Amino acid sequence: MLMPSIFGENLFDDFFNEFARPARSVRYSTPNAAMMRTDIKENENSYELSIELPGYKKEDVNAELKDGYMTITATTCKDNEQKDESGKYVRRERYSGSCSRSFFVGEEVEQTDIKAKFEDGILKVTVPKVQPKPQVEEKKMIAIEG
Repeated sequence: MLMPSIFGENLFDDFFNEFARPARSVRYSTPNAAMMRTDIKENENSYELSIELPGYKKEDVNAELKDGYMTITATTCKDNEQKDESGKYVRRERYSGSCSRSFFVGEEVEQTDIKAKFEDGILKVTVPKVQPKPQVEEKKMIAIEG
């Protein structure tokens, strides 16, 4: 489950743990560090990317190709609300966030060449290898009048 890194399993964990520590510690976290872990496998004619997107649905994920860069973006909004019997809030948390990652696939790759499938929190993308076209040296003759 996606939870902000400032909360532990219990809402008051960090509050009570501070009393046990002699000095206040600063905790640095990178919320997207675990997001979009990617494995890239090279095949004979293509590259296969397996991108981990835990907690996201297919509707939350977008892929775009622009100027040779394929950008994967995932956005989510979760609301966790708990009430007691009388309807008073005991705990109410909201999480909203997005992450994105870009890969250079080459300017020769077209949008229709890339295949993508989202299943069980993993986005599998197949990008074909494009062989660079050999540069033919072209002679440009200058006309000489006489």
